[in-house]
Amino acid sequence: MKHLSTILNVVLLLAVAFLYFHEFGGSKAKASITKSPVSVAETQKAGNAPIAYVELDSLNEKIIFIREKRKELEAEQKAIETEWESGYRGLEAQKNNFLKKGNAITQQMAEEFQGQLLQQQQRIDEKKQGLTQKLSEKSYRFMDDVQKKLKDFLVDYNKEKNYLYILTTGTGLDYMVYKDSTLNITEDVVVGMNEKLKQAK
Repeated sequence: MKHLSTILNVVLLLAVAFLYFHEFGGSKAKASITKSPVSVAETQKAGNAPIAYVELDSLNEKIIFIREKRKELEAEQKAIETEWESGYRGLEAQKNNFLKKGNAITQQMAEEFQGQLLQQQQRIDEKKQGLTQKLSEKSYRFMDDVQKKLKDFLVDYNKEKNYLYILTTGTGLDYMVYKDSTLNITEDVVVGMNEKLKQAK
């Protein structure tokens, strides 16, 4: 019986200690928890929303360096296509001239001509493939360079703005179902990037 009363006293003591900690010690923890979101609210009150976004489509159209480089790459792509088509037209002309010989064409002559034609076609295709690959590598290096310059610019830009996140939006990658236009910093980025790239040039 003595043991039972001792055990009950210990349990009661633990229960009182738990309630005391929960009511008095826990209130401090609650206070600290409720304080944590205030930093975001304070940021918003200061006129700086924690999130901003940039429209990539606008950057591609309005940043002069990107626009000019894109035209340059498109012109190179067109030149590759034109050269390839010209090569095939040349093959077609050779074939037509050969067929004009008519009945004078022997089986051996036809086989030799076909072999030569296939070799020329292969060289034309290989040249196009090589030039296209070089152009792809050039495009990748250009886009990688622009992306680095954009990130560097945004790091400097954000020193004053203090955004927590700067998102990108655009055709094919628009995952935001709602956008507050006051958070759109695209125009700032266009002006800043044009100035930055102009100086670099």
